[in-house]
Order: sequence, then structure tokens, then C-alpha cells
Amino acid sequence: MHALPYWRLAGVYFFYFAYLGAFAPYFSLYLSSLGIAAAGIGAILALPQLVRIVAPHLWGWLADHGGHRLRVARICTAIGTAVYCGLFAAQSFEALFAIVLLMSFFLSAALPQVELTTLSHLGARSTEYGRIRVWGSLGFIAAVLIVGYVLDVVPIAVLLWIMLAILAGVTILLLLVPEAPQEAHAHDHTPIAHVMREPQVIALIVACALMAVAHGPYYTFYSIHLVGYGYTKGAVGWLWSLGVICEIAIFFWMAHLFRAFTLRQVLIASFGLAAIRFAIIASCGDNLALLLIAQTLHAATFGSFHAAALGYVHRFFRGRNQARGQAIYTSLTFGLGGTLGGLYAGYAWEHFGAVSTFSGAAVCALGGMLLLQWKLTRNER
Repeated sequence: MHALPYWRLAGVYFFYFAYLGAFAPYFSLYLSSLGIAAAGIGAILALPQLVRIVAPHLWGWLADHGGHRLRVARICTAIGTAVYCGLFAAQSFEALFAIVLLMSFFLSAALPQVELTTLSHLGARSTEYGRIRVWGSLGFIAAVLIVGYVLDVVPIAVLLWIMLAILAGVTILLLLVPEAPQEAHAHDHTPIAHVMREPQVIALIVACALMAVAHGPYYTFYSIHLVGYGYTKGAVGWLWSLGVICEIAIFFWMAHLFRAFTLRQVLIASFGLAAIRFAIIASCGDNLALLLIAQTLHAATFGSFHAAALGYVHRFFRGRNQARGQAIYTSLTFGLGGTLGGLYAGYAWEHFGAVSTFSGAAVCALGGMLLLQWKLTRNER
């Protein structure tokens, strides 16, 4: 059993998710400061999800073909960071769109390869994954809080320098993590095309894509929505952080949750709570107490949802179908669904306003819940 590079892996997760913690809540504010219209902001912020439709298959194929997962992550992250530097000169929608598209394409290579590398290093110790992955959530919280307070006292343009420093940290730490030994996949002779035609699999993919669409307004306009009600950027950072704190808590409690309830019950309940959460955000933006409740529901709309959905993916895609099944799930849900969510958010925000936009998100989550109730068969604990 080889030594686990715990702190180096933890550092990669910390800085990678710190970058997301700076980008997701605040980059929309930067774009707004440049005079980009709401539809344009939605289109630009949908790009990281758009590239996830294709990129997981490409980077995964390259990593498997060459046998060097981290080499792909290192090279692509370095290229993505170099492309990112173009944001300092970009002012027009067209230039911003092109740069974010290209940088997102390359930066998307890092996390899947780091996940596979981490699990390979852990081997039979896979139960220790959580204590490494938790550093990503801590990095996200740290960035959301610190950047929020910094942007209350400095110009929004400083955000670009903060994100560049974080990306540099990701690039350096990737160089320090050693490659892990790769194991052959177990055999499974069921063609993946047959699996994809199963009604339960179709229902799961469509429902999870609807959940990604529902989160489009949240990831694109939640910060702008709160600032419009008079909340400071520091307060916005605390609200984002509360959601991630609850996400961490639910991951630690997940084993108890799955002992008490079935996968089906957890997944359907997560969709129902997502509908409630986005309905609160839509109609109660001026009520801090209700917003706090809505943010605690991130434990369900991301935490328990993510864990239960992956449980079904692992159940439906077995043996040597697992890697491709994970890529299909990621592409069609977070990739395609996330892209549609961002585009929907931009269009609805500009034409119908905040209340209708977040109400539409609640309807998407409710639709996913009803689909799962209809098609997912009941399962044992």
C-alpha cells in the first residue's frame, strides 16, 4: 500500500473549488459592471456547463489512451490559465464569450482526472475520500466569504487578479501530486446502448437535467438578485457559504440518511425540497429569515441529490460501463442541463424578471420529482 499524498490532493481540491467560489457568485457582477446585458451574462455563465457536454469524453479518452491522467490535467489547466489572462483586456460581449468558452474547455479537464487519481490513490481506503473532498467545500466557502468582503471595499475589477492567483495555485499543486496506479475495469458485457434505453435510466437522466436547469438562475443571477434587494456583497458571500456548509454537513451525515431511507426516497425528497427552495428565493428575497432557510436546503438540492443520483448511476451502469456511464451522466445533466439552465436564466431574467425566473426553476425541480415518482421503481435500503 503506497503512501497517500493527502495534503497535496487536499490542496488541489481547496484551490480548484476556491476558484469556483470566486467565479460563480461574483463573475456575474463583474460582467454587469462592464455593461453586459442579462441575456449576455446568462450566455457567458452557461459556457462552463456547455463544454461539459463534450469535454468529459475527450479528456477522459486522452487520459485513458495515454495512461497519464494528471498530465492531461496539468497541461490543460496551464493552457486554460493562459487563456484566462485574456479577460484583463476583454470588454465586449464577443471577446468575453470567446475567452470564457476556451478557458472553460481546458479547465474542465482538471476535476475528473483529480477525482479518478484520488480514488486510485485511496484504493481499498475509498471511505477516506470524504476527508479529502471536504477541502474543496472549505475552499469554496473561504473564497466566497473573503472575496465578498474584499469586493465591498475594492473595485470589482480586482476579482480578475484574485481568480488568476487561485488558478496559479491549482496549476502548481497539480505538479506536486504524483500519478496513481491504474486498475483495470471489471468486466460487464451488457452493451451500454441497452442500458441507455431503460425507462428508469431515461427518467433519471432527464430528471437530473431538469435539476441542473433549475439551478441555472441560482448560479447565474442569485448574487445580482440579492444585491438588488440591498444586501452587501459580504452578506451575499455568507448566504452562499451557508449553502456549502449545509452541503458539507449532509455529506458527513449521508451514511445515516441512507440507512434510514431508500435511494428513491432521498432522491425524490431532494427534488421536492429544491422546488420549495427556489419558490422561496423567487418570492421572498426581502425576507432574510426565509432566505436563510432556503440556503440550508442546499443540503438537499446539491448534497443528498448528488449522492443519491450517483448511487443510481452506479447501480445502472456496471462493470466496464461505469466510466462511460459517468461521462454520459455528467454530459447530459450538468453539461446539457446546466447549459440550458444558464440560457433560460438569461432570457427569462431579461424578459420576465427575477420572480418569474426563479419560479420557473421551482417548476423544473417539481417536474423532475414527478417524473421520478412515475418511473423509478421502489428499491430496498
